[in-house]
Amino acid sequence: MLNGLLGKKLGMTQHFTEDGECIPVTVIQTGPVTVIQKKTIEKDGYEAVQVGFEPVKENKVKNFAKPLKKHFKDQTLTRYLKEFSTDKIAEIEVGQVFDVSLFEKGERIDVTGTSKGRGFTGVFKRHNFHGGCASHGHRLHRGTGSIGQSATPAKVFKGKKMHGQHGNQTKTTQGLQVVDINKDLNIILVKGGIPGANGRLVEVKKTSKG
Repeated sequence: MLNGLLGKKLGMTQHFTEDGECIPVTVIQTGPVTVIQKKTIEKDGYEAVQVGFEPVKENKVKNFAKPLKKHFKDQTLTRYLKEFSTDKIAEIEVGQVFDVSLFEKGERIDVTGTSKGRGFTGVFKRHNFHGGCASHGHRLHRGTGSIGQSATPAKVFKGKKMHGQHGNQTKTTQGLQVVDINKDLNIILVKGGIPGANGRLVEVKKTSKG
């Protein structure tokens, strides 16, 4: 079996538990994915399964290069390709489909996605600096402040929190609980939030935390 699937973040909503508690949940369309290729130790040096997610529209097929079309062989062209590790490579066949039934209600999962891009931001928004005084006679209202010493060592150390690109990075949220599963629509409800904007591709894996 695979240890994860590809999915798409649909948004957030509220869910009522059996005890009547209202909790925030994220709706994720998880799969189905189709096995496109098997990676073996003999040929590739490692074992993994390459899967495809979200079939390509007919009017977009012409945009695919011939080598990529040949890679899919008789399978349907998909927008996304991703490799997942597995310990039972012999039991998986090319063309096999995996869906949301890979997960169970109540188990923990890890979700990886691309965080929302905020562009070039200052230290207030990027690192939550509280800033200087807002009173008269003060010039460092929203400034960064000191970024290092003078003559020694006469440089700015790596990793110093400063202004710059904010967001648009790969982030993983671990140990999220699966609240509910809709197998007919391939949808899972996950307690809490996950990285990325609505409609973004996410990677849903069985948790590595045990």
